[in-house]
Amino acid sequence: MESFFLGARFLSSKAEVGFRVRAPRATRIEIWIYAAAIGADPILSEAMTVEAGGAFILSISIAKLKALGLQDTIYYGYRAWGPNWTFDHGWTPNSVAGFATDVDDQGNRFNPNKLLLDPYALEISHPPLTPQQPDPIKYLSGAASRLIDTGPFAPKGVVLDLPALDFGSKPVGSFKDDIIYEVHVRGLTKNDEAIPDNLRGTYAGAALRAGYLADLGITAVEFQPIHQTSNGLNDLAQFVDEHNYWGYDSCSYFAPDRRYSSDQSPGGPTREWIAMVKALHADGLKVYVDVVYNHHDEGDVDAATGTTGTIYSLRGLENPAYYEVLGSAPHFYQNDTGVGPNLNAADLDARNLVIDSLKYWTDCLGADGFRFDLAAVLGNASADGGYSFNPDDPDNILNRAVRELPARSPAGGVGVDLIAEPYTADAQGQEQGNFPVGWSEWNDRFRDVFRASQNKLDVVPITPGAMATRIAGSDDLFRANGRKPWNSVNYITCHDGMTLRDLYSFSDKNNNQPFPFGPSPGGRSGSEEMSWDHGGDPVQQRQAARTGLALLLLSAGTPMMSGGSEIYRTQLANNNAFNLDTIANWLDWQAAANEAALTSYTRELLHFRRAHPCLRPGDFFNGRDNNGNGLKDLTWYFDAGTEVDQNYFQNPDNHFLAYRLDGSEFSDLAASVYVAYNGWIGAVQATIPATGPGRNWYSVADTSAAAEAWGNIHSAGQEVQLTSRQYLVQGRSLMLLIEL
Repeated sequence: MESFFLGARFLSSKAEVGFRVRAPRATRIEIWIYAAAIGADPILSEAMTVEAGGAFILSISIAKLKALGLQDTIYYGYRAWGPNWTFDHGWTPNSVAGFATDVDDQGNRFNPNKLLLDPYALEISHPPLTPQQPDPIKYLSGAASRLIDTGPFAPKGVVLDLPALDFGSKPVGSFKDDIIYEVHVRGLTKNDEAIPDNLRGTYAGAALRAGYLADLGITAVEFQPIHQTSNGLNDLAQFVDEHNYWGYDSCSYFAPDRRYSSDQSPGGPTREWIAMVKALHADGLKVYVDVVYNHHDEGDVDAATGTTGTIYSLRGLENPAYYEVLGSAPHFYQNDTGVGPNLNAADLDARNLVIDSLKYWTDCLGADGFRFDLAAVLGNASADGGYSFNPDDPDNILNRAVRELPARSPAGGVGVDLIAEPYTADAQGQEQGNFPVGWSEWNDRFRDVFRASQNKLDVVPITPGAMATRIAGSDDLFRANGRKPWNSVNYITCHDGMTLRDLYSFSDKNNNQPFPFGPSPGGRSGSEEMSWDHGGDPVQQRQAARTGLALLLLSAGTPMMSGGSEIYRTQLANNNAFNLDTIANWLDWQAAANEAALTSYTRELLHFRRAHPCLRPGDFFNGRDNNGNGLKDLTWYFDAGTEVDQNYFQNPDNHFLAYRLDGSEFSDLAASVYVAYNGWIGAVQATIPATGPGRNWYSVADTSAAAEAWGNIHSAGQEVQLTSRQYLVQGRSLMLLIEL
């Protein structure tokens, strides 16, 4: 039998099927095969052979399975025994035979009554909770549930061929040139009447939006989690406490989520995902996957004794390897995620599981990059309870990903883009700026500086220097360890928190709304979000949204837009809508028809960024003239048109900041680009720097309400020449010029 793989594979021209699973602490593993996913008895159960090193293997002929009643699809799971529950020949499902304890002093949690999902299964038959079996208690250990046999209803692996590599030509552009659009694959088209009804909310539906996204100016689509998650009850109102829309609780790290496929046949989600990736690639779009390797959907255990916990996969196979148990109290776990035990990122089996998953999604499913949820957990060097971030370990997940995927070169080409959410949920690990070379990071300090500047004037003190640091690529975070401005993934809003519209339209969250816009537990307060309703004035709210987008797209770094920003999407101030698989989260394409002006503004701004390389520097600005034309690569100005000094930079009472980028330093078609941001409530008369000989300043954009009459932005080639070096920058607005 071929032994190089983990999981299930067809062998010998499909005459056999092979299974291989690692469980070094197990004393016995059995494969259980089913002809149907739910409600059926097994057609075969057979003990697997253990290899040296702790892998269990077995191959079975297809002819044998067909003789036993197999029709087409092989569904399978494992049952495992170990030190805390030893094998007894008298054991049958629902039996106590061999039981010693739910969890022993080594952290083992073997329970043969719980059918186990293969961590390497390429597809899953269904989520753990379904309308047929909505009760999570049945998966628990502990006295009340340990004897419940989960075989008839547990999620099962689906045996598939490795998919054909039919995802088209991968884009090879440099990450510094990317504009990321973060969106949920279901929410993108579920409420889109331009998509055939049977394809709405699916991978196939998302494929039909490729042209729109490319035309908008997006270069990379970042999909919220695609790994199979526990969302089988999302359509049933009576189980609202179990609803999971965002998907940040993976059941498997290999299987594409079945809910998002119009093709529900075995292999259908995989084929449809690949077809979607191919369609996006055909329009030049990279495909990023938001991955959640820091924990698993099995969740935590009871706080009182630590004996009662969900078992349907990792916990029942190799609990102390996959999860970080506390060395001093192995009934319990280290939890820096807020929702479940840490993945044991110091263990080789856990590391291999993550790297193997990344390689599968890259090499077989066509992904171009990944955003890692709470990625600081993956650099945790502690294996037995604790948190100790170590970015220097060459064999940890962070550095292996850079080396083995590999990370894309700064100049572009073949490779993978790696993006970290650089902290833990409990604030023990705020690792902003500390990730290894090869990694980019979500920059929440960019977010907070400009939210405070726009929404918390004279409440949260923000200096011009703080804004300048973020505009110039956050060198305070990324320069010291050899990274670049484009390693800063800048954003104003993302899936987590207020939408762009709501950030400037509400002063506090409103998560207790009636269904379908709530209720949603949790979420940061309005003061933490730094949201503000701008006095309830819709004109000022729209102006603020335009200004926020301009600050994002005219700064050094890699910008990320939250999906629907360009159509003024609202969640009516629900800032933690993780549980709402409803119109609250789905992009409202009918309302978008009324937002043509904002969509056009966003499109022109995106295209302006893509047309001007001075906005996308590959290295930090040096404040020098490298071309002998008398201009620095980046020069800061205040309203009088003279250069800003340190006193001005450091004074939080100063709210005006302008900068000029020398286009000749970047082979830019524009001689220079000038941006002026006025965070004050009143207008500021700005003196614009002089142009070079024979050149003039041209107006590109003005985010103020006063400029709505001309759409706030001019298309390329339609810019308006200025006749004066004086420009009135309205309060709380931004203006953009080019020198030609």
